[in-house]
Amino acid sequence: MNRAARLGIAAAAAAVVALVVAMLAGGAAFPRIIADLPTAGVLTRWALPVSKLLMDASGVLTVGLLLTATAFLPSEKGMLGQSATGYVKAASWSALVWAGAAAGTMVFGLSDELAMPVFQVLGNELTSYASQTGRGIALTLVVLFAVAIALFSRGAITAGAAGGLLVLSLATMLPPSLSGHSASAPNHDMAISGVSLHVLGLALWVGGLAVVTAHALLKRPQVPLMAQRFSRMALWCYIVVGVSGVFSVLARLTAVEDLWTSSYGVLIVAKTVAFVLLGYAGWWHRQRTLVALDQGKAGAFVRLAVGEVVVMAATVGLGVALSRTPTPPVVTPSDRAFELLGYSMPPPLTAGNLVTMWRFDLFFAVVAVTLAGLYAAGLVRLARRGDAWPVGRSVAWFLGVAILVLATQSGVARYAQVLFSVHMAEHMTLSMVVPIFLVLGGPVTLALRALKPAAKRGDRGPREWITVILHSQFVKVVGHPAIATAIFVVSTYALYFTPLFSAAMEEHLGHIVMTTHFLLSGCLFFWVIIGVDPGPYKLPYFGRLLTLFVTMPFHAFFGIALMMMGTVIASDWYDQLGRTWGDSPLADQQNGGAIAWGFGEIPTLIVLLALAMQWYRDDDRQARRADRRADAAAASGRGTGDTELDSYNDYLARLNRHDKGE
Repeated sequence: MNRAARLGIAAAAAAVVALVVAMLAGGAAFPRIIADLPTAGVLTRWALPVSKLLMDASGVLTVGLLLTATAFLPSEKGMLGQSATGYVKAASWSALVWAGAAAGTMVFGLSDELAMPVFQVLGNELTSYASQTGRGIALTLVVLFAVAIALFSRGAITAGAAGGLLVLSLATMLPPSLSGHSASAPNHDMAISGVSLHVLGLALWVGGLAVVTAHALLKRPQVPLMAQRFSRMALWCYIVVGVSGVFSVLARLTAVEDLWTSSYGVLIVAKTVAFVLLGYAGWWHRQRTLVALDQGKAGAFVRLAVGEVVVMAATVGLGVALSRTPTPPVVTPSDRAFELLGYSMPPPLTAGNLVTMWRFDLFFAVVAVTLAGLYAAGLVRLARRGDAWPVGRSVAWFLGVAILVLATQSGVARYAQVLFSVHMAEHMTLSMVVPIFLVLGGPVTLALRALKPAAKRGDRGPREWITVILHSQFVKVVGHPAIATAIFVVSTYALYFTPLFSAAMEEHLGHIVMTTHFLLSGCLFFWVIIGVDPGPYKLPYFGRLLTLFVTMPFHAFFGIALMMMGTVIASDWYDQLGRTWGDSPLADQQNGGAIAWGFGEIPTLIVLLALAMQWYRDDDRQARRADRRADAAAASGRGTGDTELDSYNDYLARLNRHDKGE
């Protein structure tokens, strides 16, 4: 048995021991059983957390294998090397285990919810659970996606294919976590956003370190390079896991004393201690072992990394036990609005309330901080090199981020879930104002200038990945002016005139997807119209104006359609809220239509000003370029440098020679 296999056994043992101890400490191992009430039995009580542990561990391992093949090992002009190909093949087997463990978790989860022995739920109950309940659908998605990853991993030989599978595996990690404690937490929107970021950060961090450590134990090449790349990523994962963990706790615990007076709080403290220890180990890696590794001393790195992997595995087991431990009871207002929104019904709408009643949205706060931070980092790197960057682009970018914060964190976001008219104002702002300033900021151009090329020619670093994505077939398709325009226009009609809008409002995750779509579809459309970043198609300025003037009337027609409707969109959602102030839902919807009808003038004016400035600067650049060619040509005695003028002068010279009989 090689050392990598022994590491796997040690990690598995640590995870199981941590799971058992935490379940004993948290009370999940021996719950209180009331006489004459049915129970699922001892088998389900222990098999459910074990199968969930296997599901989480195999998912993390799949992410780690694909991450190592995509980002840590060097590629050759986009083709995976021998070791990377082997890891992708190994991911196909771990994904099959992932799918099987998810199926087992589904069976034992149904047994636990129905309080029936596991052999009695295999039938119609299981089919209904898998297709009609939140947790059942989440686990069904895991099974389907994991099987797809297993199948496609068998033939993946390029870094792009491995990267696509990595993205799919990260997405597959999310559904089970979003249907657990987070969905029922009092502040469920913060809990859902927090657990999503927490799961993604842990999967990259734990999975990446496990595979890099196994690679080092097998004494394969490229260990120093892999350790350096992992270390840079691990720092960001540590920050994400820490921040998201804090907000997840805040969303579930209402008092500090819950940390030591409840079983759930005690397990949170234990998990925090493990997190601090891992942070110290990571710091030691950066300070000592990476230096030793560069000097050819791999022993120190391996010893510390093995200890980290064991602690991480124990933390995963602790997390599974935490999901089986009931959270402390929370007293919440007994109204339907609080259950749906995660906060009480706000007071009547006023301009002052829109300005003062801010509410923190973790997901879009992270988006705003990331956008501002990365752009600022690019500016700093250019400044240190002495390179200039247009001030106007920086102003446009940070203005767009500021408007994004106002639309998602202020009273606008609070009232957007209660009033359709405010929702429509938020929609128009996110899809037609924020994207204009973001695309004028030129983030891709800044990234291409600020990032350094990969150290090895043919390998792919962040700069090369951006270039590959820009030249990908997907970007060529969605970046076509007709496709971008269709997405921008048709998606609006498809959302509001189908049940999609009602479904998106009822689930916080659906609301995030809807709002993110507004932002991305607007960025795609305005990138085609006024974007300064490179793209697959470059329309002439007249074509850009034509596209703009053809598109905007569709939003006016959409607003008119809303104003003329006699039924309320998503009436079930608004009826459940029980709002007692303001206009009726139908009158408020008509107000939203009026906002959609008149809002288009604002972005149209901004885009026209931007286009006029770009057109003027482009003509000015072409004129100066022609002047430089003319000066160079005149200095060398080869003409004026203007092709048309030189041809005309040659024509006159030939006529003159003809008149002279030459």
